[in-house]
Amino acid sequence: MKLFLKPYTLILIVLIAFSVSSCKEDKAITPVKIEFKKEGELTLFKGTTDTIVKVFNIEIAKTDYEIQTGLMYRDSMKDNQGMLFVFPEVRQRSFYMKNTRMPLDLIFFDHNKRIVSFQENAKPMDESGLPSNTPAQFVLELNAGMAQKLLLDVGDKMDYFEYILEK
Repeated sequence: MKLFLKPYTLILIVLIAFSVSSCKEDKAITPVKIEFKKEGELTLFKGTTDTIVKVFNIEIAKTDYEIQTGLMYRDSMKDNQGMLFVFPEVRQRSFYMKNTRMPLDLIFFDHNKRIVSFQENAKPMDESGLPSNTPAQFVLELNAGMAQKLLLDVGDKMDYFEYILEK
């Protein structure tokens, strides 16, 4: 019995064999490492004495994309670093930790830049809502435990400045 293949069938078999063998190649995918980009500085003050508590280097999230991604896909952050979310209006806020690999403290500030509430030790990768529980205009994300370590209280203040970066 002779087996004859039509030319297009033979070509198809060769292409399938080639694609299967090329799939077996071990191509390592290198994940992108997101580096901290210092865009400004933020100073925390005690509300009653105006004493400086700590100065942080900050990234600033203002665009929709920056606000939605925040600190996602990062493995760590130094203790003198944070991310400040700046919103155009004061209202109830809610965050979550989707794709965020490190535990964080979220500190909510009103339009006067006074602390109005906290969400401390937020669990990595957790999609549960983390509400401000009161209207807020700014949110500062720091490493988990930092709010406790600095003895921050509702009523404490912050001020920040943003560097003018050339694009």
